Amino acid sequence: MRPTQKEHAADPVAHLVAWHDGDHRAAIETLLEDVAHLRMQLALATAAMSAGYTRGWTPDEERDAR
Repeated sequence: MRPTQKEHAADPVAHLVAWHDGDHRAAIETLLEDVAHLRMQLALATAAMSAGYTRGWTPDEERDAR
């Protein structure tokens, strides 16, 4: 049986800022470094992936405007 009481999800923004001892600028810098790293990983994966594997679809680093 599942518990009926819902647990509150942790606030990821508050956690990030707390991790950087309240320094918002350092938190943003870390996020930007993570974005740059993930974009590089995406570029490497895109270059290594064949079109047949994904049926012609390729990932894009830009988010949809929807």
